[in-house]
Amino acid sequence: MKHIRNFCIIAHIDHGKSTLADRMLQATRTIRDRDFRDQVLDDMDLERERGITIKSHPVTMNYRAKDGTIYEFNLIDTPGHVDFTYEVSRSMAACEGALLIVDAAQGVEAQTVANTHMAVDQGLEIIPILNKIDLGNADVDGCARQIEDVLAISMDDGLQISAKTGKGVEEVMEAIVRRVPPPATDEADKQTRALVFDSVFDAFKGVVTYVRVFDGELRAGSKAKLMGSGKETTLKEVGIFTPKPDPVKVLKAGQVGYLVGTIKEPSDIQAGDTVTTADRHMAKEALPGFKKMLPMVFSGLYPVNTADYEKLKHSLDRLRLNDSAFSYQQESSAALGFGFRCGFLGLLHMEIVQERLRREFNVDIINTYPSVIYRIKLTNGKLENIDNPVHLPELSRIEHIEEPMIKAHVLCHNEHIGDVMRLIRDRRGLVDRTESIDTLRVMLTCTLPLNEILIDFHDKLKSVSRGYSSMDYDYAEYMPSDLVKLDILVNGELVDAFSCLIHKSKAEARGRALCKTLKDSIPQHLFAVPIQAAIGKTIIARETIRALRKDVTAKLYGGDYTRKMKVLEKQKAGKKRMKQIGSVNVPQQVFVSVLKTD
Repeated sequence: MKHIRNFCIIAHIDHGKSTLADRMLQATRTIRDRDFRDQVLDDMDLERERGITIKSHPVTMNYRAKDGTIYEFNLIDTPGHVDFTYEVSRSMAACEGALLIVDAAQGVEAQTVANTHMAVDQGLEIIPILNKIDLGNADVDGCARQIEDVLAISMDDGLQISAKTGKGVEEVMEAIVRRVPPPATDEADKQTRALVFDSVFDAFKGVVTYVRVFDGELRAGSKAKLMGSGKETTLKEVGIFTPKPDPVKVLKAGQVGYLVGTIKEPSDIQAGDTVTTADRHMAKEALPGFKKMLPMVFSGLYPVNTADYEKLKHSLDRLRLNDSAFSYQQESSAALGFGFRCGFLGLLHMEIVQERLRREFNVDIINTYPSVIYRIKLTNGKLENIDNPVHLPELSRIEHIEEPMIKAHVLCHNEHIGDVMRLIRDRRGLVDRTESIDTLRVMLTCTLPLNEILIDFHDKLKSVSRGYSSMDYDYAEYMPSDLVKLDILVNGELVDAFSCLIHKSKAEARGRALCKTLKDSIPQHLFAVPIQAAIGKTIIARETIRALRKDVTAKLYGGDYTRKMKVLEKQKAGKKRMKQIGSVNVPQQVFVSVLKTD
């Protein structure tokens, strides 16, 4: 065990995490030159296009150090986005050390701060690394001061590298050998415990579980038990990643690898669970830190063509096999027909799922306005959680409504601080404190309602700061809020897909904006169509789509004036009758345009 080193790489998006992993794979000759490609550990096209890591990818490397000893390096590549914070924390729990990478041209960013705090909480040995020092605009000394001032990490033993050219990568490998402690185990206890930090579904093998063994050993052919779910399985195969799955006879304490058992349902395996053997070495206590991943953002997904409902259902089933954090259930809408209510970890997670449905499964979908889980305190003292405004109880039964809050850290330039604070105030946020990072940048710590950042907050933040701001957030507690349900009526009929819960102070502006958007988007009919925004039974905004006027007198040629009046009166009566029995056609594009309403 003294020759094993388990570590992860933490960094902000596009600071060179995957590039450094590529150089390490080449330096240890883990991957052959003919099999090599940039971002080896990023499998999805989406990951490679956006330059982000969505799924964590472990890999085992054998490194011959300068002292001649061969060390086993287990690298656990982690996602960098806030939506996958829990998965990052479980990946960190499987390590003893972390490489903290900071772009020498951009400096410390919001996600760098958040991930570093998480690594410190896990008790990891952190090795600070300044990357991209070969760039012309790299500020090495300035970034080193930021790491010391903001993150409170000494740069006396910090490393300076260029992952792209490979400069300084060997020093990183030697620093891992020297500074990352080897794994420790309680050999006297004789119990077996392994931490689950991820899982994927394989069409031939079933669920493949990624684990880090802390105590004992896991051997192919033995019986294993998941302590969180209580499920038992027979291990058909155990192995390591090099970076492809490579079967071995046994996984020993300190090693990182995978298990293949008889479990076929991905939902039975959850990140943070503990695997033990179902024999005399069964563990009495699970490893700490396990919790169920609950979705935070909900949205309805509907097929553009109603005939594609079964295709969408099949696509969601297959997508969920490789993403256990994604959940869905059937629902129906009067306007959109049959679809699914889906739960996501956050906005990026929602965007990725929708993009994968379009690309990998070729399904055209419409998503309804995203919402969060609201907590409803009823007059009889009961608490109800709702994720869809349609299910809101009657107002007479509600004592108050609570909404989820977030604690956000926003990094911006000094010159943009006024615009950023104005944006936060517009979204009902409070700035708790400001901290100067250096002469150019400042970090704002603020509290915001999660509902206010759902659609375009990040875009607006980048816009007001000319692209220089970055943001990271953690989920905070629920707080009572003056929320109302805003309904949209088209020709007097409620369209449930447009309903949303919104703060009372913003309801009228939102209602007017929605009515105006719908007026511009819904085509004209042969009768006037009123579009109304309502809170309960009170109409707060209205627009009217004018009737499409057909010239019924065009075919008349001369004659008495009463002939013309007779035809016009007949048209008028027809319009009146049509208004009573006619239905309004709302095209699918209208639902997309409503999402973009400012």
